[in-house]
Amino acid sequence: MEEHVGKLWHKLVTRAANRRHAEAVVSLDEIGKTAGVFFRALGGDGGLNLSAAPSTRHGARRRWLERLAASGEKVELCWRDGETLRLPERIDLFAERSLNRDLYLWLVALSAAEIDESQPWIVRNQQATQQTLQRFPGLKTRYQRLVEAFLKLRRLPTILPEDEAAQEHAIRAALLKPGSVDDLPSARRPFQPVPLWLHPNPPLAKTGKTAAGEGAPERESASKETAQSRRKLVAEREEMPDGKDGFLMLFRAESLFSWTEYIKVNRPQDEEEHADNAARAAEDMDSLTVARDAQTSAARLRFDLDLPAAAEDDAVLGEGISLPEWDWKKRVLQPDYCRLQEMVARQAAPCELPQPLRRTARRLRSQFQALAPTKQWLRMQPEGEEIDLDAWLLHETDRLAGLGGGERGLYRAHIDRQRDLACLLLADLSLSTDAYASNDARVIDVIRDSLFLFSEALSATGDRFALYGFSSLKRSHVRFHRLKSFDERYDGQTRGRITAIKPGYYTRMGAAIRQGSKLLAEQPNSQRLLLLLTDGKPNDLDRYEGRYGIEDTREAIREARALGLRPFCVTIDREANDYLPHLFGPSGYALIRKPEDLPKELPLLYAQMTH
Repeated sequence: MEEHVGKLWHKLVTRAANRRHAEAVVSLDEIGKTAGVFFRALGGDGGLNLSAAPSTRHGARRRWLERLAASGEKVELCWRDGETLRLPERIDLFAERSLNRDLYLWLVALSAAEIDESQPWIVRNQQATQQTLQRFPGLKTRYQRLVEAFLKLRRLPTILPEDEAAQEHAIRAALLKPGSVDDLPSARRPFQPVPLWLHPNPPLAKTGKTAAGEGAPERESASKETAQSRRKLVAEREEMPDGKDGFLMLFRAESLFSWTEYIKVNRPQDEEEHADNAARAAEDMDSLTVARDAQTSAARLRFDLDLPAAAEDDAVLGEGISLPEWDWKKRVLQPDYCRLQEMVARQAAPCELPQPLRRTARRLRSQFQALAPTKQWLRMQPEGEEIDLDAWLLHETDRLAGLGGGERGLYRAHIDRQRDLACLLLADLSLSTDAYASNDARVIDVIRDSLFLFSEALSATGDRFALYGFSSLKRSHVRFHRLKSFDERYDGQTRGRITAIKPGYYTRMGAAIRQGSKLLAEQPNSQRLLLLLTDGKPNDLDRYEGRYGIEDTREAIREARALGLRPFCVTIDREANDYLPHLFGPSGYALIRKPEDLPKELPLLYAQMTH
């Protein structure tokens, strides 16, 4: 009975303390696509990802009902860093849904402004507001409606202590007349949160020393994005605690408001028995602290086993190629920063096309033969190789009828309609391709079938093409697998190399694109297509992660266009819409939502691009 009454009391107090409007809520999942387009349309950094902001404690004065219900301690505010634009996961501040939606759009517009980060928080937000309203006067009406509705929700300065009232007066003045406040008065307690502005002190992860070989592992599969996957937690890195075996508590733990338990986590292990419980526990924590234990030799042993012996590895061609890499923070191209090694399969016996693909290959070849170079006769020409009998007969008929022969051409001229086109296909052979695209096929198997059918189709057109695969293990070991060069024929040897492809390591995409661009630029054809086939973002063990890898890849694509090439990406990554428009442009990529359809879709995409 006591427990039942307690639950009813908790429900009653929580409902009374809740000042949100669930019936008018707008979520980030609903407006995420619009927000991304709006941010870039207003001139925002196209390389930023869109993500949900974690809740942070504000420390400001709360109403007595909120203190009684132990609610209202956290708030979701907007901020941006070098890689991500973080917006509230949901906004239900106002009773009108349109106002909540307008608040999302206003925060996006405010984030697109370029401001001096060294200025105080209240000055920064006023500058951003002024700049946004000057550049986009159409937002002024929405901003005024938001301010008017928001000030009605804030606590009146008359009921606050003197120091907090001075802060509130300053914030209200800055909202109503941006640029009128130069400083925020000090107070004993933090000010009330201002959801119309950017976060005053965004939680940033502590930067620590990175161990050799540390980096984010390749994502094994693309998971469907949900509202829960958008939510991010504040994380920080710390040194390994000394007391790894726990501690002896000489007091009652119940007397503590909260306590933290150290748990050893084996990151490479994906299948945990209590993964759901761990996820729920993580949601209740203010921040996640991660430390590296140098004694975890199992993960290191796993990476060593992934490195094949020289006798078992692919054959090395040449001494390697030095390539530059773009540092987006310094905005410089670092010369000779990467080492690319061209390789060819050592054990690749010539073979025929796999039996399951032969029927599809025959159909594709018959379709693509229509694109092959053809001979065509032009009628009624003033000169040519043969007499046009139809034109001559018409001419004689008109002459005998007294109508005159006219100036009609009497010859047929023969022309050759050639496809002056070269295509280089780069296939991502990173570790993530070892994941399963469907119940019975891995991503690498889907890529292998795609290469087979792509080659069969292009052989029917007579177009010149080359096939390469790539993966990487840091900047000093970018593996560039030659499957078919431009000078080689598509035959059993090429099919043997395609059969021999296997998942590699990581995805240093910029270096592979630069080498592919160099090979393609050497071809004399008037049209040159650089086709990238991938299943995820640029990624490697070192700092080639996140924004760094994205911007290097973008710079490599820009260099390819400067050489007169046409880069195009075909991907099966469900999150590709978050970053590929920044890399290739809105019309420079294609997303195949069902990976198993890639072998059939790839040749058809090529036909559409080169018809």
